[in-house]
Amino acid sequence: MAKILLNKQNYFHNLKLITKQAGAIEKVAVVLKDNAYGHGILEIASLAKEFGIKNAVVRDLKEAKKVESFFEQILILADTTFHNYSHTFHIAVNSIEQLERVPENTNIHLKIDTGMHRNGISIDSIETAIYGALRKNLNITGIFTHYRAADELSCEFFWQRSNFIQVKKAVLKICEKLFLPIPKFHSANSSALFRFKNFDEDLARVGIACYGYLDTDSCFNNPNLKPVMSLWAKKLSTREIYPKQRIGYGGIYTASEKINSSTYDVGYGDGFFRLNGKKKYLTAKGYEILGRVSMDNCSINSTDEEVCIFDDVRQLAKIHDTITYEITTALKANIPREVI
Repeated sequence: MAKILLNKQNYFHNLKLITKQAGAIEKVAVVLKDNAYGHGILEIASLAKEFGIKNAVVRDLKEAKKVESFFEQILILADTTFHNYSHTFHIAVNSIEQLERVPENTNIHLKIDTGMHRNGISIDSIETAIYGALRKNLNITGIFTHYRAADELSCEFFWQRSNFIQVKKAVLKICEKLFLPIPKFHSANSSALFRFKNFDEDLARVGIACYGYLDTDSCFNNPNLKPVMSLWAKKLSTREIYPKQRIGYGGIYTASEKINSSTYDVGYGDGFFRLNGKKKYLTAKGYEILGRVSMDNCSINSTDEEVCIFDDVRQLAKIHDTITYEITTALKANIPREVI
C-alpha cells in the first residue's frame, strides 16, 4: 500500500528557522488546516507540540477538536456552525453579521479587510464590530488580517501592512477608551513573516513554510527550508516491455528499447495528480513515470519493491502549473502517514 513519510528532522529544522524569524516560539502559530496541508493533522500536531509550539490554526471545529489537547490556543478560521466552544478555541469572525451567531463568552479574533477583499470587517467598521462584540459578551482576543500578495515583488504588501498598522492604532485607542484588554495582533502568513526585517507582531500564522516550501518570487532571500513529506508506492507487478510497445491508457508512452516496467499502487484516486504523459516526470531516484497515471496505479521503469514518487513537490507543481500547496493537500487522508 502507498504511504507518506514525514521527516521529523526536516520539520524541526523548518520550525527553528521560523522561530528565529518570529523572535520567540510563543509567536509561532502552526497552520494545520486541511489535514495539515495533506501531511496529517495528528502527526504534525504531535510533532509541533514536541517542539514546543503553543498555538495552532485550523479550518473548522472538527479539526480543532482533533488537536485540542496539543495546544494552548487554537484559532478556527472558517467555522459556520457556531455553538459553545472550549476555552482553548478562538473563533475568527469575518463579518459583523457573524457576531450575532457566536455564543456569549466565546473567544474571538476579528478579521479586518485591509485590501484582499475576500472576507473580513471593513476598517471603517472596526468600532461598530467591537461594540457589537461587547453587547454579546464576546472576548476579543485577537485582531488579524491576511495579505493578498506577500509572495510577490510589489508594493502591495507594504500597502496592506500600512493599513494594518492603522488598524492597530485604532483598536488600541478604542481599548484604552473602553478599558478593554489588548488583543493579539497578527497579519503574517509564511511569505509575509520572512519579509519582515524585525518581526513586531504577536503571532505569525505559518503554514506552507513549516512543510518546507515558500512559493515566492525568486528575488526574496528565502530561508533554506526542507520538505517534510515524501510519497512512496509499492510494486504490484513487473513486465518486460519491448521496442515500439506502448504503455497505459492511450498508449502515450512508446518504448524505444527493451525495458522493465513495473506497476505501483499510487494514482490520481489517491490524490496524486494525473500526469498525462505529455511532460516527463522523474521520481526522487530518477525513474520515469511512463505514460498516463491511472486512477489507482502508475507505470515506472523500475523493479524496486518500493519507489519514492516524490520527496519535493516543486517539480510536480511546475508540471501541473500550480502551487506546492495544491499538490500536498490533494493527497487523501486514508494514505498511511509515518513519522521518521
